[in-house]
Amino acid sequence: MKSKILPAIVSGLVASTLFSCDTEITNDNSHLRNPQTVQVKPNNLAQNVGNSKKTKIKLALILDTSNSMDGLINQAKNQLWKIVMELAKTKDKNGEDPSIDLALYQYGNDNLSIRNGYIELVQKFTGELDEISEKLFALTTRGGEEYCGQVINNSLSELAWSNSPQDLQMIYIAGNERFNQGYLDYKKVCVWAKKKNITVNTIFCGKRTEGIKSLWKHGADLTGGQFACIDSDIQTVHYSSPYDNEISRLNTALNNTYVPYNTSGVAKKRKQLSEDSKAERLNKSMASKRYLSKGSKVYRNKQWDLVDYSKETHFNIDSVSAVALPDSLGKLSKSALKNKIEELSKKRESIKKEMSNLSKKREDYVQKQKINAIKNDTVLLEDAIIKGLKEQAKKKSITFEKKMN
Repeated sequence: MKSKILPAIVSGLVASTLFSCDTEITNDNSHLRNPQTVQVKPNNLAQNVGNSKKTKIKLALILDTSNSMDGLINQAKNQLWKIVMELAKTKDKNGEDPSIDLALYQYGNDNLSIRNGYIELVQKFTGELDEISEKLFALTTRGGEEYCGQVINNSLSELAWSNSPQDLQMIYIAGNERFNQGYLDYKKVCVWAKKKNITVNTIFCGKRTEGIKSLWKHGADLTGGQFACIDSDIQTVHYSSPYDNEISRLNTALNNTYVPYNTSGVAKKRKQLSEDSKAERLNKSMASKRYLSKGSKVYRNKQWDLVDYSKETHFNIDSVSAVALPDSLGKLSKSALKNKIEELSKKRESIKKEMSNLSKKREDYVQKQKINAIKNDTVLLEDAIIKGLKEQAKKKSITFEKKMN
């Protein structure tokens, strides 16, 4: 729900031309003389990638950060790791672990540029979940205009989606204004998404009847996606468990197995610890979910962590520079360093196995607490996303194991 003080600007914001489903749309406005005009034209900014045979799960989360959406953002912050824990249970039709990447957009915020339709790509697809966590926690709200068609279009053209029909690719867009605002036709954009093997799921923050009238259901229907309604102002209920202290201890041990091997790695290591602290400050339950997610296959950091990097096929111990390593490892010979990496790897796998066992125990315990709690029909952001994820995963023969891995 935004300020309406710029009708003249809004009416001229997007000078759109009609396009076919085969035409890709861009929001690159650097060449425009008129900053209030957005043009639609073919582009090749984001090439589809699908060369690997490994099944991919790609999930783009698009959040309305206008001034009425504080509750939505708080739910996203509180429920991110629960969603990640569900992703960690997935197996493809061959029983293999899919490659999982998340991306994040915000839209409808006056702090964003009007030239870009109040839209920002916050994080491109990444498997480094600390990046997603950090940027999600940094989101703030402020009034603006929400252009659902345009932000979906941006995600289609800016992100590196797969071109393989076996991969599970989903957009989740959440907000509370009419779905057809702006001058990019959401219907044409959703048809384009379907052609690219991408399912658009819509989450309306309000009553179902209003969400249907506001065309959020129609947006999802166009791609065979899920339409859900949530109460964005409901606070997430956190359930502590008898296993939380042990999970915290294991997380500390897990952190000790991460070794920066390049100049950016030191900052990434600090970020890892910083995101732990943010989760701890929220509550013990939130922290446990983050820690258990770190113990899963979804949490990977090959770009900066020596142990994850060592599992890559192109890894060469001779290419590791001692300069970026901690002093205790930088002084080792290449042979001794290789042995140390193997030692840390085995230790990490042992810790992850313990965490996986505790995850199942904690999940069972929390489920019993929920059953004993007062029952209601409240649907939260995590419920909407996980429900859609499981339904659409079936179509790709992706299953969910009882335990995360």
